[in-house]
Order: sequence, then structure tokens, then C-alpha cells
Amino acid sequence: MDLAETLNYSRSAERLFLSQSTISKDILALERDWQVKLVVRAHRQIHLTRAGRLILPKVKRLLQQETELNQAIEHRFWQRERPLVIQGLSSLPQYRAFRILTAFTRRYPEIQVTFREASLDHLAHALDQKNVDIVFTRLVAATPPAYQTLVSDQDQAVVLVPKDHPLAQRSFVTPAMLQGEPLLVQRDTLSPRHPLYAVFQELATQPQLTYDGRRPELFLALLNQGAGVSVVMNRAFDGTAYPNIRAVPLRPRVTSRLAFLKQADNPAAVVDLFWRFAEQALQPATDTHETS
Repeated sequence: MDLAETLNYSRSAERLFLSQSTISKDILALERDWQVKLVVRAHRQIHLTRAGRLILPKVKRLLQQETELNQAIEHRFWQRERPLVIQGLSSLPQYRAFRILTAFTRRYPEIQVTFREASLDHLAHALDQKNVDIVFTRLVAATPPAYQTLVSDQDQAVVLVPKDHPLAQRSFVTPAMLQGEPLLVQRDTLSPRHPLYAVFQELATQPQLTYDGRRPELFLALLNQGAGVSVVMNRAFDGTAYPNIRAVPLRPRVTSRLAFLKQADNPAAVVDLFWRFAEQALQPATDTHETS
């Protein structure tokens, strides 16, 4: 291809950092292998034969394809080597997704995984940032077509009350029963993206205390001391260390799904590896659910 551009053996040798004799031998080798005459040399001038002119565009396409293939291989190798960046809810350890994540890190210790906590509102747009690969969040509205979704957990709302509170003896609690109660809420639950948003809208009362942090043990400690009542998603907290709190089902029932999300066109090999690993980890549960 280079000789077709220069029409000069010496010039091509200089451009390719080869000797003129090597260029000549390579052309002769091609002509022998392809059984066709490619170059005519006469009166110190070089011309492509008709066969050479016909073959040249195909040679260019082959070389371009080889370049693209090598770039793709190098790109996927780099993508496999780079860190996997996941952003998610601070309550991740309470869900099956956390076991999937830890199992992945044990299975692939050579892969660096970075996890960052984020609010529900932030997670709604996190995948639009190029430095985030996967998001773990609650699903309320339909996800954009650009995202792939892998549901890992289901959850439902409960009311947290002190064990000596009259509501603790109920088989369920409605929003109407919470009118006038000192209400403690987490900031995330007041977001329109949270499944409990409609419940707090129905209550039409200002919370006595809004917790804006990401340490649920502080929030639970307040409830455990009888500071008020709260409405939460049941599996978002581990209440086993707080003996003064009872979880009572909320009616009407409010549910949510928790899922991994990723950009559908994310080409990173490490993202694809985690996604396939998570799909396989969730498959038995999916099969059991469908069978039942």
C-alpha cells in the first residue's frame, strides 16, 4: 500500500524504516503467494498493474480492519484493568445485592472496586456521569431506555414505633393513624423518587425531625429512645440491636424494587463481567419465583 502511494522503492523504504531490498523481496513474496503481478518497473519508474489497482482498495480495507481490531482489543484490555465504580444507597448491606458485590470481589480479587454512597436523587442521574459504571438504587418510575436493569431485591414499607406505644399492638398501621404523632423521617424518603413520598404527602404534617445523614444507627437510636415514630422500607435497616423498636406493616401496602442499573451501551469489559456475575447469582432466585 505504501509503495502504491510513493511509487518509489527508496522512498517507501525510508518511510517504513526498512531496506530497499526488503521492500522488493516483500513485493515479490506477495506476487508469489497471490500468483499475480502487482508492480511493473520500467525505465526507473514504477507502475501498478491492473491487478494491483484492483487489489489495492481491498488491501486498504483489510489494514483498516486490522487497526480497528487491535484498537478494540487494547481498549477492552484497558477496560478490564480499570476500576469498577459503583454508586448506591447507604442501605446496600441490608440487601442481597451486597452479597453479590462481596462475592464478586472475592471471585475477582485482581479487580479494583470502588463503592460510593449517594442519595436517591443523586443516583437518578449518576449514570449520566462518565465516571460511574453501575448504580444500586430503588426503582419507582420506569427506567430510561438507555439503562439496563437487574432487580436484586424486593422491599415493603413498615411503621417503626416504640414497643410501649399503642400502635405497636396493631397488626397494621395506616397513614391516618399517624396523624398527630411525632414523626422522624430520613431525607431520602421525602424525595418524589422514593416509594414513601406519597405517604408523607398524605400525612400533610411537618416531620418533627428530618435526618439528613447516612448512618442509620443514629436514626434508629433516636427511635429506640422513644423520640417518635417513622415510616421506612422494612429491609433498609437492621433493627436487631434496638430492642425498643417494633416494625408494624403499613397499609395500604407500599412496595419497592431495588436494582442494579447500567448504561446499555457501556463497553467496559469489567462492567460486563460484573453484570454477568450478578445475573448468574440472581438466576436461582428468579427460577424459584417463576416456578412458584
